[in-house]
Amino acid sequence: MNRVLLAMLLVLAALPVRAADVAGIFGQGSTQFSLLAGGGYAFNNNYLVIGGGVSHYVLDGVGVGLSYENWSGSGPGINKISPSVQYVFYRWWSSVQPYVGGFYRHSIISGLPDIDSVGARAGVYFAAGTRSVIGVGLAHESYLACQTAIYYSCSETYPEISFLFGF
Repeated sequence: MNRVLLAMLLVLAALPVRAADVAGIFGQGSTQFSLLAGGGYAFNNNYLVIGGGVSHYVLDGVGVGLSYENWSGSGPGINKISPSVQYVFYRWWSSVQPYVGGFYRHSIISGLPDIDSVGARAGVYFAAGTRSVIGVGLAHESYLACQTAIYYSCSETYPEISFLFGF
């Protein structure tokens, strides 16, 4: 997994940046859609993770969103719903746009009690084309009312790679 992440980061670093295209994607009234496909690990099992989300920018640089993830291929099945908020520093640099954000997540796990978490994320967006960006960052998530007898860890930090396209 670390080799795949490193390879993706190297490819992202080689992409041409189109600063003029990125400026408008985080403007007030913009809507973005995201797609998620990858792998995850929980309960000593590997999962296929598929999901998507939508964000709407209520002010320049300030977006609110909702996302969904389905973890399948192993047991127990996991579904996650996450409202979020983020701020994009779209005026700082022409080549990258740093971002920070927070989220709440409700996880539905087959055969186990649902669990909630809160988290924060930070990273940078690189232009990928007209009205689209690729993001690279880190997230930290802490589970609320976590029982260590059920869950291996009650907090985690993980890398995030995203592709966003906006209208």
